Amino acid sequence: MDSRPPSHYPAAPVSLIAFSIAAFSAIFSVVDPFGVVPVYITLTGQDSVAHARRTALRAAIAMVVALGAFALAGAGILRFFGITIAAFRIAGGTLLFLMAVDMLRAQPSRERLTPEEESEGVEKPDVSIFPLAVPMLSGPGSMATVMVLMGQATDLPRKLAVLGAIGACGLLTFVILSFGKLAERRLGKTGLNVLHRVMGLLLAAIAAQFVLDGLVEALPGLAGRTP
Repeated sequence: MDSRPPSHYPAAPVSLIAFSIAAFSAIFSVVDPFGVVPVYITLTGQDSVAHARRTALRAAIAMVVALGAFALAGAGILRFFGITIAAFRIAGGTLLFLMAVDMLRAQPSRERLTPEEESEGVEKPDVSIFPLAVPMLSGPGSMATVMVLMGQATDLPRKLAVLGAIGACGLLTFVILSFGKLAERRLGKTGLNVLHRVMGLLLAAIAAQFVLDGLVEALPGLAGRTP
């Protein structure tokens, strides 16, 4: 899952092929779709295979759109609104923690369920955008990664290579999540409930890490303090 951007970004002077491979590796490693599979299985446990596959497709498309937008205009957007990556981490962690609390209770998240939907009998909202696409697949770390890569792209072919790497990661993410649904058939209801609560605890820890990373980045003095 998305944590922090890798420290090894491709250098500008390398060949286009080497830059493209390095860009793909950097984006894929920070997106980490394999780490999202358990959460995807939990959130789509009551859905049909076809519906779960559509959720995976929407999540992958939303991830590509979000990362593509930040690659093209992210730095300008953040500067325009005066938002830092640290603030983005803290906000994403807070939203994820709210959902984790409901997962620990093994109940639908009321943070994503409006009274209108509840009155219409909707048991579970679409989870493809939140939390799958944002902040798990395209969170602050991956957004920062594509912005750095785009900044290192010295010409149009390299900029296109970054966008192509984002698209390739989206395709692989869809494939990985789709096959992950096959494991759900063997878990059963009891197994899903256990997985639901375990993943809620894991999500709470991930959310806390997002917030801690944001605080350390915003207040560098915190990292130097000893308990």
